[in-house]
Amino acid sequence: MNDTNTTFTFRTVDPLKDGRLLHSWVTHPKAAFWMMQDARLEDVERAYMEIAADEHHDALLGLRAGEPAFLMERYDPAHRELAGLYEARPGDIGMHFLTPPAGTPVHGFTRSVITAVMTHLFEDPAVRRVVVEPDVRNTAVHALNEAVGFVPEREIQKPEKRALLSFCTREQFEQAVAR
Repeated sequence: MNDTNTTFTFRTVDPLKDGRLLHSWVTHPKAAFWMMQDARLEDVERAYMEIAADEHHDALLGLRAGEPAFLMERYDPAHRELAGLYEARPGDIGMHFLTPPAGTPVHGFTRSVITAVMTHLFEDPAVRRVVVEPDVRNTAVHALNEAVGFVPEREIQKPEKRALLSFCTREQFEQAVAR
C-alpha cells in the first residue's frame, strides 16, 4: 500500500492528554536522534509543557483520520535551537518531525509526512524559509529533507550534537514536490 496521497490535519499537542503517546514515541529506539531515550513520562510531559508555554516554539500532532500519526515541532530559530549559530533571516522557521514506530511500515508514509509538514509551514505567508538541524549521522532524514528541497549549508556544533544545517525556501519546496 502506498500512502503518499494521505491527507493530514494538525492540532496542538496537549502535554498531559498526549503525554503517554508522545512518551511511547520519543523513547522508542527508532527515535534515538530525538535524544529522549531514557525520559520518564513526567519528563516528556514537562518538556511539552515548556514548549506549550514558549512563545517561540510549539508542538503539533499530525492526524490521519483524526488519529495521531506523527509529531511536528516548529520554532523561531532566531530565539530557539539555532540562536547564535547562524544568521537568521526574517521569515525563517525551524522544524522537527517524528514519525512513530510502525508495526507494519507503509511505503511512502514518512515522505508524505514531511511533505505535509512543509506544506503546513508554508501555509503561513510570513514563512519564507524552513531551517533544519538534524544530527549529521541521521542519513535517513537527510535523504528525506533533500527530497522536499532542503539544501545543506554546513555542519554546526550544537550543545547536544553535531548537526547538518540545511535550508529550504518555498520555491525549492514547490520545485521538489512538483518532480
